[in-house]
Amino acid sequence: MDHTNWHKLTLRVPFASEAHANIAKRVIDVDKELQADAVKRSMQVEGEVLVVTFYTLTVRLARLTINSFLENIELVVHTIGEFADDANEYSQRVSIG
Repeated sequence: MDHTNWHKLTLRVPFASEAHANIAKRVIDVDKELQADAVKRSMQVEGEVLVVTFYTLTVRLARLTINSFLENIELVVHTIGEFADDANEYSQRVSIG
């Protein structure tokens, strides 16, 4: 697909471990973009970092997409902090709040 006229945004979200980054990727990956014709998303894990790239047709869609994504990431981080096997260590290393 030609993304020449699309807006590209890349976010790098650090986690305490590669396992946590993979959990976040798997959790978020099940939710497909609501406007698949106007928003494209790719995710990959690079070590302890979740790398997410968005292509959107408009700046407004970029803002809405990023806001929604960050809300999802916040929920994942809180959940990992509460329920992961190493939750106590994780919440000390990552500021969740």
